[in-house]
Amino acid sequence: MTDEPKNTAQNETAPQEEALLEAPDQRIAALERELQEMKDKWLRAEADMANLRARTKREVEDAKLYAVQKFARDVAEAAENLKRGIDSLPKRNEAEPEIVTKLRDGFEGIERSFISLLERNGITRVDPTGAAFDANLHQAMAEQESAEHPPGTVLQAWSQTWLLNGRLLRPGMVVVSKSAQPAGPGIDETA
Repeated sequence: MTDEPKNTAQNETAPQEEALLEAPDQRIAALERELQEMKDKWLRAEADMANLRARTKREVEDAKLYAVQKFARDVAEAAENLKRGIDSLPKRNEAEPEIVTKLRDGFEGIERSFISLLERNGITRVDPTGAAFDANLHQAMAEQESAEHPPGTVLQAWSQTWLLNGRLLRPGMVVVSKSAQPAGPGIDETA
């Protein structure tokens, strides 16, 4: 009777061993499939992490370059106002008082220094006068007929185009040329 329990235990382990012995090729194939699935998951996870690192790096660099955009826009406005102030001074002439000449020279020096400081910090001013109109950089405030310039040329800049590290900060307010309208029939141009 003591032999019977041993046989029962042997009988229970025997089917497991037989199953392992009967299908080793199937078991190996299943393990290889599982290994390949895990390898694919790992490669996808690695690719996702590499993409996340690259995207995060780009976002951090953009944040560093353009975080001061609102402040830079205000500073560009101050530079425009300084230029308008200099332009409003009377034109140079021999009869002007020495104090006016010194004031003009002082303001022009301040403007040069201010613009240089802005450029060192990635804020650049571009004069659009004479360039082709670009809706990405200019805002057309008016059109003017011109026989000397091709249509779409910036004739006059009311304000400069300002860029922050190559990105538009403030568009230039410009007057754009358009082709001259031919006189229609029955319209007297001399009148």
